[in-house]
Amino acid sequence: MSGETDLRKLLATMTPQLLAGIHVFVTLPPAVPVPGTLDPVMQFREREGTTLIVLEDQARAAGLDGVFPSRMITLNVHSSLEAVGFLAAITARLASAGMGVNPVSAFYHDHLFVPADRAEEALILLQQLADGDG
Repeated sequence: MSGETDLRKLLATMTPQLLAGIHVFVTLPPAVPVPGTLDPVMQFREREGTTLIVLEDQARAAGLDGVFPSRMITLNVHSSLEAVGFLAAITARLASAGMGVNPVSAFYHDHLFVPADRAEEALILLQQLADGDG
């Protein structure tokens, strides 16, 4: 199952879904294990440490300082990891509205972390893009 690569089809068939909860980005120093109380939606190791995207209340309970309070939007279309321009079109649309976004690509879907206070606006902009109004 390789996913869609056609940009027009990806944009036209994506159905953005706003998920519940506020997520934050936290970091742990290198070689420090992820606390068992955390259930990260994303984990990525870098030289400087491990980045986690977790629910804000989980981070707070673990005594971790989170940054970028955001809402997660899943783009419900199975995009290929080799698709060209999909996230570029989406991030450009949000950027034109002055909105920062942190995209994450997983095997089946792409996910966007947008400012929590602008999540509904992001959803509208994405739907306009899917409808060909972007």
